[in-house]
Parts: sequence; C-alpha cells; structure tokens
Amino acid sequence: MSFLPERVRTLTFDSYSTLVDVDAAEKALADRVAEPEPVSRLWRARSLEYTFVANFVDAYQPFYEMNRDALQYALDFHGVDVSPEERDEILAVYHELDVFDDVRSGIERLRDAGYDCYVVSNGDPEMLSAMIDHAGIGDVIEDAISADEVETFKPAAELYRHAAARTGTPIDGIAHVTAAWFDVLGAEHAGAQGVWVDRKGSPWDSFAGSPDLTVESFHELADALGV
Repeated sequence: MSFLPERVRTLTFDSYSTLVDVDAAEKALADRVAEPEPVSRLWRARSLEYTFVANFVDAYQPFYEMNRDALQYALDFHGVDVSPEERDEILAVYHELDVFDDVRSGIERLRDAGYDCYVVSNGDPEMLSAMIDHAGIGDVIEDAISADEVETFKPAAELYRHAAARTGTPIDGIAHVTAAWFDVLGAEHAGAQGVWVDRKGSPWDSFAGSPDLTVESFHELADALGV
C-alpha cells in the first residue's frame, strides 16, 4: 500500500517498543538471573501471547497483571527462583523504561506542525501515565488511550475505532505509528493508515500485506508528512 499524507489529521503512537525500549527490561533481570536475555525475550513474547488469547476466550485482565503472569512463567521456565516481592520489583521496570532518542523531538515537531498526537496502547492507565511521565512527553501528547477502556487488546479493530472516537477523528484520518507488525495490521484492518517504525532493520512479516509507510525514526515520519 502507499502512504497518503494528505489524509492524516491525527497521529496515534503505540507505547512499548515504539516510544520506550522494552529491551531495557533486561537490566532489571541482570542482578537476579545468570542469563537475562532469554528470560526477557520469553517474558515479552508470553505477555503478547496472553493478550492475543484473551481477546478470543474473553479472559481480559489489565495488562500489568498479564505482564506479571508472563514474567512468572518466564522465570519458572528458566528455573529462576525469586520471591513475589523480587518479581514485582522486576516488573516495576515497566514504569521506567528508556525512551528512544527521537521520540520527544519527533513528536514535538509533529505537534508543532498541527497534528494531534495520542498514545494508544495495551497498557493500563497507571502504566501509561508512569511511562509518559518518565519519558517526559506529557506536554506533547494530547492523551493516552488504553485497551482497558474497552477491555480488548490489539490488534482487535474495536480498540483502534474506540481511539478514533476518543480523538474525534474519522478512522481514515488517523495514522497509527508502531514498531509492532501486528499493530500495523490491526490499525490498517480497522481503517487507519499503518506506519511501521523499524529502528532495528528487521524483516517485515509479509503474510498479510505491508505497512502504508516504513520509517526508521519519528523524524522520518515528519519528513513523509512534509513538516
């Protein structure tokens, strides 16, 4: 597909892996786990799997709770024995993840050009509030829209359409910006344009089409919008 910048009125941004680096969670494991990388990768993968399954079996829980269960599974799988208190200390890193370098300046540039910018995330409201505060972007983001508001996770069309209603924008006037392939496809399926942020030079999952636009940074997105 091709990107149509003239249609874009509002920009929505995913949070984890798009605004902040979930790989930084590995640091919280380093003091407690001999090999933190595989634990961190399984933790993230299982967390996403839980959200996908929850949509189909009506098993919604706030994302923080699902993320806790996923962490416990990853620890158990790798034979890591920590107390519930230590586990929750590891989990709390999601409130203080490192923000990508281009995020604030990129969103500021887009906002100054007249685009309303929102966060649309699986994260529950408390998580998103903490993330936005830690990232220092509260003054350039209009609002955060959580899956908790509809008790449905990405990539269900219901969440993107709810976000469109919350922003007061027709769905085809939204460009959704995300580092997650399934989030791109979910946004496009709902009727928005999907912008894939590929900071790592990853291959695209091509089984169901392609992004409307692929960028390496938010500044490249601003360039594509002509601002």
